[in-house]
Amino acid sequence: MSDRMRVLSIANQKGGVGKTTTAINLGTALAAVGEKVLLIDLDPQGNASTGLGIPKSQRKITTYDVLLGEATLQDASIETAIGGLFVAPSDPDLSGVELELANAQGRSYRLRDAIGVLRAAQAGFTYVLIDCPPSLNVLTVNAMAAADAVLVPLQAEFFALEGLSQLSRTVELVKTSLNPKLEIQGIVLTMYDKRNSLSKQVESDVREHFGDKVYETKIPRNVRVSEAPGFGKPALIYDLECAGSQAYLKLAREVVGRERARNLTPA
Repeated sequence: MSDRMRVLSIANQKGGVGKTTTAINLGTALAAVGEKVLLIDLDPQGNASTGLGIPKSQRKITTYDVLLGEATLQDASIETAIGGLFVAPSDPDLSGVELELANAQGRSYRLRDAIGVLRAAQAGFTYVLIDCPPSLNVLTVNAMAAADAVLVPLQAEFFALEGLSQLSRTVELVKTSLNPKLEIQGIVLTMYDKRNSLSKQVESDVREHFGDKVYETKIPRNVRVSEAPGFGKPALIYDLECAGSQAYLKLAREVVGRERARNLTPA
């Protein structure tokens, strides 16, 4: 039901951490377990749209139009080949939106307002995932101002904690100035190699600092997951049995479990 729609920004200011891969495959996995999902592609590169098989010729209405107030999210939403998963595609013009909205009133709330219209329309989405660009700009700020929570993909590598501390400060800043309810919903370790002592050390450090915010599920480094976007398919469709696909299904169940637990906890 729309009244339980949860909005999760998938964000990390560091690039190359599996953010878009997580957005695509978590969205697919949530749809596979019965959720109705809208993936909002807020990255000018449009990789989430491409990875879900939406050619540029089909992107008639995009998140660029939505942020400028010229279209609704329902107008922009395209049904993907995966039942229950829709995408609001991106456009390279998004890279110029910062200048276009420079003097616009309430520019940080453009996406929040658009999601409010979607919620009021009772479109039936239970999850809205926002794929953010790998930088802190007006697009990421819009995503965080609109979100209930942030889901952070974190590559198991040496500088991971440094990037995570920067993101934590950004979340706190947005929480203080724009969105008091914002929280980090969870941190998922990506590109994890269990044979690598560095991966294990990063996991230990992250769990020590962030405790149960860190998901039990770890996304392994997996060739099939890397190949899938080239075919315009989520890994779960490209190769359901591969280790990466199975990990994303497990992550989806963990995300849903956390959300259900949150709903059962008194405010």
